[in-house]
Amino acid sequence: MDYQAWNNLPEMFFDRAAANGSQDFLWVKKAGHYAPVPWNTCLEEVKALSRGLRHLGLSRGDRVVILSENRPEWLIADVAIMAAGGISVPAYTTNTVGDNRHILTHSGAEGVIVSNAALAEKVLPAARESQDCRWVITLEDLGDDLGEDLNGADGSGEGVAVHSWADVLAAGTDMPDDVAEVAAQARRHDVACFIYTSGTGGVPKGVMLTHGGILANCHGAHHLLEQIGLGDEVFLSFLPLSHSYEHTAGQFFPMAISAQIYYAESVDQLLGNLSEVRPTIMTAVPRLYESMYQRISRQLQKEKPFKQKLFQKTEELGHKKAQDPGSLSLVEKLIDLVLDRLVRDKVRARFGGRLKAMVSGGAALNPDIGHYFTALGLRILQGYGQTEASPVVSANLPNKVKMETVGPPLDGVQVKIAEDGEILVAGELLMKGYWRDQEATDKTIVNGWLHTGDVGQMDADGYIKITDRKKDIVVLSGGDNVSPARVESFLTLQTQIEQAMVIGDKRPYLVAIIVPDKDFLREWARKAGKSHHLAEVANDPDLRKALQASVDDVNADLAPLEKVRRFMIADEPFTTENEMATPTLKIRRHKVKARYGDAMEALYGKGK
Repeated sequence: MDYQAWNNLPEMFFDRAAANGSQDFLWVKKAGHYAPVPWNTCLEEVKALSRGLRHLGLSRGDRVVILSENRPEWLIADVAIMAAGGISVPAYTTNTVGDNRHILTHSGAEGVIVSNAALAEKVLPAARESQDCRWVITLEDLGDDLGEDLNGADGSGEGVAVHSWADVLAAGTDMPDDVAEVAAQARRHDVACFIYTSGTGGVPKGVMLTHGGILANCHGAHHLLEQIGLGDEVFLSFLPLSHSYEHTAGQFFPMAISAQIYYAESVDQLLGNLSEVRPTIMTAVPRLYESMYQRISRQLQKEKPFKQKLFQKTEELGHKKAQDPGSLSLVEKLIDLVLDRLVRDKVRARFGGRLKAMVSGGAALNPDIGHYFTALGLRILQGYGQTEASPVVSANLPNKVKMETVGPPLDGVQVKIAEDGEILVAGELLMKGYWRDQEATDKTIVNGWLHTGDVGQMDADGYIKITDRKKDIVVLSGGDNVSPARVESFLTLQTQIEQAMVIGDKRPYLVAIIVPDKDFLREWARKAGKSHHLAEVANDPDLRKALQASVDDVNADLAPLEKVRRFMIADEPFTTENEMATPTLKIRRHKVKARYGDAMEALYGKGK
């Protein structure tokens, strides 16, 4: 497949749609069952919506915000906006009114495509306050109250014009069928979308990604995964499509290889959807694998000793085989074959039973988690990227996995290590810059090289190992550097700990804030005869004592400077609702510090 032959993303879609015709493409849950949307149906809706957007006045370069859960209309809207010459601006469904106001005003969006009433309530006030927003397209009926509010509560009609999805499609149907010709005007260096960073450290920036950047990423992914054999692939889309990782790896890459995309109902229903959909390739963030690890570990603790020994033997032989396939004796090979049926098949079945690879990205994966699932028969390929790189920079090769690394650069990507250890990236995958922020752009891309802010090294095979994050490195008062992310990853491997954040900059040692695992908390509360509501027991000395054992276990394996000397318990989990976590489950450190900073600093006053 020649990715260079496509000038833009809509052109790729039109090519794939023409090749696949009436074959099934997108799947969505309706009345309890997954129903397909064929390629040719998507094609007709993309064309109709693209014409309808131009009918509303959308011009080349205009921005349109998409605010919706993952569903077929998301992809159709994304491609249609680009095909009309516009720029799509994905927004997270977890956004507050303030978040939406920032995106609408900062991007200068002409309009919004919103899926339902609940999301409309968070975007309509922002749309009314935006000087540029002229219309809203709704996928579902918003109800009379919201509809009237849109068009002006006084009945004057002054406000934001509201249109139904069906009406815009109908308006486009009557226009000339010139969508492909209009779309063809976009070149690879033109901006396709603004991806607003999730804001782990402050106000989100609008990253301008080009058609060529995303196409280059798709080419790199294709080149990588050819090693496992690409055929009739099935993806399960559950990470937010507003995140650059899912936008590229979960939407445009499957499109490029003519794969089928199933949309998960929700993260809560993910395990059930995995069993139904049985994906062949899975893209996810490390937190999913950590949660699965904790779930399996907790369940194993309840099993009889014989089953626990079987599991332990499976891990042992799996690790040995992964390090050196020829190291197993004849007897071990026979035992391993039996364990493959008794243990590994059951683990694989939790993920649908036919996964060729699980690609981990979006954050650092603890190598222990990677080794664990590999030993249990699941191939995990850890990758590395940034939104500014469309987003994937590197990934482990399926036939040569080094779990402590993030693999070699994708085909067509250049990586070098600066004198201070910073990882620098170059290639077509780089962003055009930050929208309306030339100063930040000039600091981030220097002489054609993206300064990632990550510190690392490359081994003899060209595999990248990330050692630190420049801006997140904690410098203790003694001058020693410590990576909080490394310590946090070990803490959250404990089945008793759900989330953790470590601080210690310019202080003599590290302290942490911990969120207990909800199942552990419930079991502890039952045995102790106390409340299982975190807000009521966060200061309970008995709960603290129970968690201290987990912290001690982690400290036993850490260097002296990495040990957590003090910790406190948060009174609620870090979630998107309280703005302390991003939609991809990264902790928003500045928000946690704003809420708990004084209490964490007070830990340093509790003696030695």
